[in-house]
Amino acid sequence: MRILKHIKKLISSMIMEEYKQVLLVRSDLKLPKGKMSAQCAHAAVEAVLKASASDVKSWRKEGQKKVVLKVDNEKELYRYIQQAKDTGLTTSTITDAGKTVIAPGTVTCGAIGPGKEDEIDRIISHLKLI
Repeated sequence: MRILKHIKKLISSMIMEEYKQVLLVRSDLKLPKGKMSAQCAHAAVEAVLKASASDVKSWRKEGQKKVVLKVDNEKELYRYIQQAKDTGLTTSTITDAGKTVIAPGTVTCGAIGPGKEDEIDRIISHLKLI
């Protein structure tokens, strides 16, 4: 009986879709590591608050996978965010308040997901890690 239960669990995990969230950071801003980390955290939280309960539940169950990638500039950031929106994925973009190292109103980063990994990868698979 234990073996059957284990086999069912294994099969279930093999056919279950994986979820993740990607954070896109503008490399042209050359943000200090602390500032970049804070901006990514803002984007991640904002996207989770906007995501469907089922996507968040699945993503959390799998360990809340996050990947931080770089984009060249604001135009490129918006291009990927728009592609994600067009496919129905959850997105967020972060505009800085300008209290520390960059000007107020500067768009620093964005998030795609949590969502199905294969759908997100179709948009961003060629981007490089930070």
